[in-house]
Amino acid sequence: MNPHPVPIKPNPCSNSCAPNSSAEALNRDCFCLAVDPRELHKELEAVLGAHGVPVSLADSHPHLFSALPFYVSSQHITQTAEVVAAIEEVVAASDYQSTVMSWAPAIAQFDPGSPGGLLGLDFHLGISGPRLIEINTNPGGVLLNAILGQAQHACMPDLTVPPNDSEHVEEAVLQAVLTEWQLQRGSIPLRFIAIVDEAPKRQYLYPEFVLFRELFLRHGYSAEICGPEELSRKENRLWLRDHPVDFVYNRLTDFALQQTASEVLRAAYLSAEVALSPHPRSHALYADKRNLSVLGNRDLLQAFGASQAAIDILMAAIPLTQLLTPENREAMWGNRRRLFFKPAAGFGSKASYRGDKLTRRVWEEIAAGAYVAQEIVAPSERHVASGADPLKVDIRCYAYRGKVLLYAARMYQGQTTNFRTVGGGFAPVLTSREGRVQD
Repeated sequence: MNPHPVPIKPNPCSNSCAPNSSAEALNRDCFCLAVDPRELHKELEAVLGAHGVPVSLADSHPHLFSALPFYVSSQHITQTAEVVAAIEEVVAASDYQSTVMSWAPAIAQFDPGSPGGLLGLDFHLGISGPRLIEINTNPGGVLLNAILGQAQHACMPDLTVPPNDSEHVEEAVLQAVLTEWQLQRGSIPLRFIAIVDEAPKRQYLYPEFVLFRELFLRHGYSAEICGPEELSRKENRLWLRDHPVDFVYNRLTDFALQQTASEVLRAAYLSAEVALSPHPRSHALYADKRNLSVLGNRDLLQAFGASQAAIDILMAAIPLTQLLTPENREAMWGNRRRLFFKPAAGFGSKASYRGDKLTRRVWEEIAAGAYVAQEIVAPSERHVASGADPLKVDIRCYAYRGKVLLYAARMYQGQTTNFRTVGGGFAPVLTSREGRVQD
């Protein structure tokens, strides 16, 4: 639980927020204040300041949090949870693993023994139900959104609630880390955790690294934030300066640990000298964009022995996703206006392109790389003021071992969720009380 609850003043709601309104109507017409971003910034600044980090989030991260919630129907909450469980079922199948390992980097063959930490599953919601856009293995924002959820003021408290109990998210996240440790190291005591990313203090979500460090320290573990180049090996251990490292919470986007700065971490991981999560195998099994072409293929799912329920769920949820090959590239170019092109190992929408924005020059670069073409699915929308253009919305499910731990919304304009949109950023998700996810 957050030790420093954020005070939020209730705000009166208009008739546009009537109890019998649909989620779509509430997202269009209800402008009740859910959280005060200024108070959230102060809360995070206090945590950072207590750890010697002088930063004003109001200046450096003005669009980290949106003031308004995003409403999701209880049916969509249920359906997204079903997608999470169905993916976990399929990923456990040996034939699925053999299929996706055929294009994975060699390091992914090494199995450290754990699932690989939290997943972030991103959905667009529409009249045909939730559509899964992508899966991430080092999703940012879970602790930030836990604080956001605790600070939330629901404008219809008796009828509308968060789909998860945000007060227990930190505990669930910590338990996921400890489960990763136990599956990789058994009963060996966990003492020191390194939170690793490239140039961590320059990362936009560095405040969350501090929240993770505080969480670990609060539960009796030593923890520090560092870059991969700060790590060393000696005495068959991974070290951060004078500290032997037991566990690396990995936020690197070098998913296969192939960059020069990751060489020490890669060697220690492959020599089982340190527990690592998320790890290269988890990225290969879940997050490679090519995997969606498998998870959305009925014939393959049947061949893998997936249950009919899981097949039906995934076929309804996953937009048509195809590998870009020399054989189909001309057809893809001709159909490009309906497609979104993503690099197989991409993240954060980097090097991703809407087909209707493509030039021939960029197309030639795409066609020479490892890309998938995904059917464009319109994002959800949230109006933030009467008469103003709506913002686009993605729904992210933070999940571990087939169970959703937290729902969050990301509001934005443009092609990607870039935290540069006035009124946008992370937003709390609210649903009807019957849609509450049970522990």
